[in-house]
Order: sequence, then structure tokens, then C-alpha cells
Amino acid sequence: MDQSNPIATTPSPPYYSVIFTSCRADIEPEEYGIMAQRMLDLASQQDGYLGVESVRDAGGVGITVSYWRDLAAISNWHSVAEHREAQRLGRERWYDCFTVRICKVDREYSFRRD
Repeated sequence: MDQSNPIATTPSPPYYSVIFTSCRADIEPEEYGIMAQRMLDLASQQDGYLGVESVRDAGGVGITVSYWRDLAAISNWHSVAEHREAQRLGRERWYDCFTVRICKVDREYSFRRD
């Protein structure tokens, strides 16, 4: 994610988004941060990856939206061994709960103050 522009630059629709909403457990924040950054880096290397936006509040609720060219790219990302391991650790250690939603983006529009 580009810190100077936290909104992902995506192509013209259609494309897909994966919305990952989570409630962090209050344990191992340093290890979690390392893994979260590794997953962002690894996702960005996948064929079909378009970008990501991510926020987390002080209470531990976070939303990460990743953007993908198509459903096949999402499926391939879901199968990456290192990502699967992060998912396992998330269930065992880092999350009290999470929900994943996969959506097709049919339309978008933007505003930017100059």
C-alpha cells in the first residue's frame, strides 16, 4: 500500500475485491504486524493483484480490501502456501473473528481535491 496515496489505483471495472473484516485478539502484536506486512508484500507479487486498502481502529477492528483482476487470481492467492499458513495462524492466534466477502466491482467513481 502506498502511504502517500492510501486509496488503491484500480483499472476500469469489472474487477473483483476481497473484503477481509477482522477483530484482532490482543496477543502477539509484533508477530502479527510482521506477518500482515509479509502478506501485503506477497499478495502484491501475485498475478492478477491490483491493489489494497487497509485500516484498523484502536479497538482492533480492521478492514482490508484487496483488488484482483478475476476470480481465478483470488483463488490462486488463496492457495499460496505461505498465505495458507498465515490463515492458520490467524485462526489459532491473532483473530477473535473475521469475515471474508468476495465482490465483483461493476462500477466506480472518484473525487480528488487538487
